[in-house]
Amino acid sequence: MVAVVDKDKCTGCESCVDICPAAAIEMQDGIAVVDADLCIDCESCVDECPAEAIRME
Repeated sequence: MVAVVDKDKCTGCESCVDICPAAAIEMQDGIAVVDADLCIDCESCVDECPAEAIRME
């Protein structure tokens, strides 16, 4: 599984970037983007996202 960001819901708050222990999330044009190769499936970003824009797939 990997974290996936819903671009329509993402507010660009960067909470997920700060919480990710694997540094797998970066901001691109104000939207969080997950690097699937770096994601360790910890779900920290899912729990942290105030907009509920991240899910595991």
